[in-house]
Amino acid sequence: MASDLWVSLAVTGTVVLLSEATRRAGARLLPDAGWIYLLEAASTFQLCSCTHEFKLLGESAGLGLRLGLTLCFFSTVVHLLTFREATCNPIAVVETVLRGGGRAAAAALRITCQFAAAVAAQSFAAAVWSLGLSDVHVRHAKFGYRCFDPMGGTVLEAAAAEVGCAFGIQAAVMCVHKLDEKLRVPFIAAVITSLVYLGGSISGAMFNPVLAFSVQFPCSGHTYLEYCFVYWLGPVLGVSSCILLFEKIVPFLSGKNTAAPAAQKQKTH
Repeated sequence: MASDLWVSLAVTGTVVLLSEATRRAGARLLPDAGWIYLLEAASTFQLCSCTHEFKLLGESAGLGLRLGLTLCFFSTVVHLLTFREATCNPIAVVETVLRGGGRAAAAALRITCQFAAAVAAQSFAAAVWSLGLSDVHVRHAKFGYRCFDPMGGTVLEAAAAEVGCAFGIQAAVMCVHKLDEKLRVPFIAAVITSLVYLGGSISGAMFNPVLAFSVQFPCSGHTYLEYCFVYWLGPVLGVSSCILLFEKIVPFLSGKNTAAPAAQKQKTH
């Protein structure tokens, strides 16, 4: 198992280095308008490729809970430190547009780049596993690079897990600005690791539509529509309900009137 672990770490480390080199090259060679799309593609490719490798390692090499969560935490820290402005999540892109932070056409292109990178990560993972670098890769290659039923519960249970996970990470993102800047990355990584621990055995704890499309959708055991229900609708409902709760319901119940400050400001001028 130790040799399998080191091979997987080498593979994911190589992916991170290649993705970072792509990001840096793009920042130098491309204009800002084009660089953001390369940034999304490279970062999404990194996220999906590393998740493919660690998922295979966890399922086939019998990683213990402590080691698995440790890998999840540190890999998340690396992703957060290298992604820069990339979201790697279609929901985050759409949220930005709805808040007036971008155009719909640009958002659609960013999401297209994310899904293209997710498909590329599938092909990259299969190519790496075909090399037989570890016993885990060799065994998996015998099954034609297929995976089986990623859900540990029913479709409704898995969807509920994805709703809860998406709600939790959205709440953390909305509150992280209150922390010292040095604590923000480890805080988000700790939240994600906790959510993986809580929901991983039920749905895999993806809470990201493009990541689930790359890692979970190729697996057999359920229909495409069931996967869409769990891994696309679930995160959308989780994020939407979190925003609705903390930006609409809670201020309303606490008696905060957003119109009052504006009216008061007009009176003072």
